[in-house]
Amino acid sequence: MCGIIGYVGNRNVIEVLMKGLSALEYRGYDSSGAAIISDNKTKIYKAEGKLQNLKNLLNEKADEVKDSHVGIGHIRWATHGVPNLINAHPHTSNCGKIAVVHNGIIENYKELREKLTKMGAEFKSETDTETVAHLVAFKYKETHDLKEAVTLAAKELEGAYALCVVHQDEGNKIVATRRNAPLVIGIGDGEMFAASDVPAMIEYTKQAIYLDDNQVAVLTNDKIELFDENNKQIQPKIELLPWEPVSLSKMGYKHFMLKEIHEQPNVIRNFLTGKIHTAKEKVKLDEVKLDFEQLKQMNRIQIVACGTSLHAAMVGKYIIEELCNIPVDIEPSSEYIYRHTVTDEKTLVIGVSQSGETADTLTAVRQSKARNSHILIITNRPDSSMAREADSLIPVDAGIEVSVAATKSYIAQLTAFYLLAIHLAEIKNSCDNDKLVNLKNELLILPQKIELFLTKKEKIQKCSRMYSSSKNFIFIARGLNYPTALEGALKLKEISYINATGYPAGELKHGPIAMIDETLPVLSILMDGKVYEKVLSNAQESKARNARMIALTDVDSDERLEELFDFVLNVPHVDELVSPIMAIVPLQLLAYYIAEFLGKDVDQPRNLAKSVTVE
Repeated sequence: MCGIIGYVGNRNVIEVLMKGLSALEYRGYDSSGAAIISDNKTKIYKAEGKLQNLKNLLNEKADEVKDSHVGIGHIRWATHGVPNLINAHPHTSNCGKIAVVHNGIIENYKELREKLTKMGAEFKSETDTETVAHLVAFKYKETHDLKEAVTLAAKELEGAYALCVVHQDEGNKIVATRRNAPLVIGIGDGEMFAASDVPAMIEYTKQAIYLDDNQVAVLTNDKIELFDENNKQIQPKIELLPWEPVSLSKMGYKHFMLKEIHEQPNVIRNFLTGKIHTAKEKVKLDEVKLDFEQLKQMNRIQIVACGTSLHAAMVGKYIIEELCNIPVDIEPSSEYIYRHTVTDEKTLVIGVSQSGETADTLTAVRQSKARNSHILIITNRPDSSMAREADSLIPVDAGIEVSVAATKSYIAQLTAFYLLAIHLAEIKNSCDNDKLVNLKNELLILPQKIELFLTKKEKIQKCSRMYSSSKNFIFIARGLNYPTALEGALKLKEISYINATGYPAGELKHGPIAMIDETLPVLSILMDGKVYEKVLSNAQESKARNARMIALTDVDSDERLEELFDFVLNVPHVDELVSPIMAIVPLQLLAYYIAEFLGKDVDQPRNLAKSVTVE
């Protein structure tokens, strides 16, 4: 869950590394470091805390590295060892000539550490990564070749890793390899890049090679040599990157999160383009390779996801069961992979991940694929590891999401589930056509309604300021919007650090109501539909305990709302089936403004990373 970058070329290496790490801060930001080959020496620079601390250090040391053109950098999300200077990457061998940066977890590091200590290695840090540096150093003594040393060392590593390694005696190159962790190679004009993700290099190149597991790449400024797991040299497959550097700009917004919330109407439009032409035409999902006969054989759907993607999956369950009459099970990927699961060729397994690299979900997908289940992936990254495992694929086309707290990718995942459910229903002929036409029409006009709401944020801001001092928060809803309550609570927790919890409204009286008093805000999601009256009744139970009452609703003609609630947050009216898309937007803004009023780091909340690439 860390970010790594390597560069070899003719540019100022510090400038490239710092820009690259800035673009990777979503992956972690509790310490950072760089290793530079300068004056035929491996020079290490590290700093605790945010990346700016490393930038400040390197500015002070500018004269030491001004003529260097080879280096590797790292930004850390701590897994082994506290975030401090000693545990920060890069890690070096005892001779100081070799430096390593690593994303992932070396599962057998304790065994390796014990073995290497007996061989004479002296460890300084608590990290698993330092074992890699010492192991490569011992292999280098045998081979006197950095590529061979990395290749041999990698064979002894268990777990997940993306590695970039440099050696001062071979100071014109970087050796990179990966297993179960993302690593992409960028190809420039007289320069090469290696990074955890595309944003780190998009300013410099649009040509990339996605390394497969166990491949080893040797990068020099004018060429790349690629070797497979049998150490046989192979021809790299070069792909064109789809993004522009402008997507990494805030475009005048104070935070990326606010920008990405405002991008959501266009995210929906972009996703629908080419898939729904008119409400009366059938949905077109070309990369979903399922026909009537396959669906006829399938007796269940299993969805695996984590975090925000799990909440999107929960909405997906409601929609698919409603339209397709197929039973749908949902499970957090982290639980799914450690129990006996019953999937087979009659199971459609849907993996949902913004990054397409979420370790738990990727493992779950691979386990199901081994049991011959059809794998459908919903992701924002069609170039990801998960997408490459897919039999069917739905890229959500949300663009780069920089803020750690997911917003536009969640909206895109929701929209993907709606189109998938409609598409399956049309194949199966399992739902009344008029209902499907109405649903498609609602999706087509939804972006305009969200845009309308986004022009009227004053009440959200006022509400946020009023409740920003709260220590706890409860969100309640029923049916389709129970996942919305969970996602709203998660957003508030993530960026404001307020203890927020989402509950099915009917469960409030079965325990959580004991928490309610005059200090506790209770936000009720009251979207027009079959559970409206039930949620209203549950809200009255909270009011009777003197809770501070907030309503989120698309109903504007119910006098009971003003009587019952201290704040009523209105959104444009939508069909009940699509209400989760409309309802989440004000909850995203509520979390954003509360965090802003509290002075929190909105885009980079503490302890979090966007792409969770370790289990």
